[in-house]
Amino acid sequence: MTVHTPRRAARVLLVDAAGRLLLFRGFDPARPEGGRWWFTPGGGLDPGETYAECAARELAEETGLRLTVAELGEPVHADVTEFSFAGVSYRQEQQFFLVRVASHEVDTAGFSEVERGSVDGHRWWSAQELATTGERCYPSDLAAVLADALTGPAQRTGGPAC
Repeated sequence: MTVHTPRRAARVLLVDAAGRLLLFRGFDPARPEGGRWWFTPGGGLDPGETYAECAARELAEETGLRLTVAELGEPVHADVTEFSFAGVSYRQEQQFFLVRVASHEVDTAGFSEVERGSVDGHRWWSAQELATTGERCYPSDLAAVLADALTGPAQRTGGPAC
């Protein structure tokens, strides 16, 4: 039986005016031969941090977009996932926040050392591309999570165009 390290994380569904979702492409540095996958901005909560505080911090660090907790609003999705990264197995409880922007030029200057060593790209995905891709995306039901978030009552606006 695998022992999982518990982890809490906040993720951001960052959507531009064209309805495209920002995803990063990464890999496990402990197993670079294991392939690449796409995932939303976000990361683990620091001690004492709320999900919304983490989402705001991670969004700023990973994309350069700075929002307040109030601008993030309430989570639009929550789930639990299990994965292995850098030789550690995790059981992660995660909440997703929806942020809409007119546009945004991604700035990864705030990446951590781990992110610089395991993320090798980013791009904006249309809902159609996301729904039909053969590439690995996390969570595996990301297209449905995005569709639900975009049609739900908790739509958020990320302030002025970036």
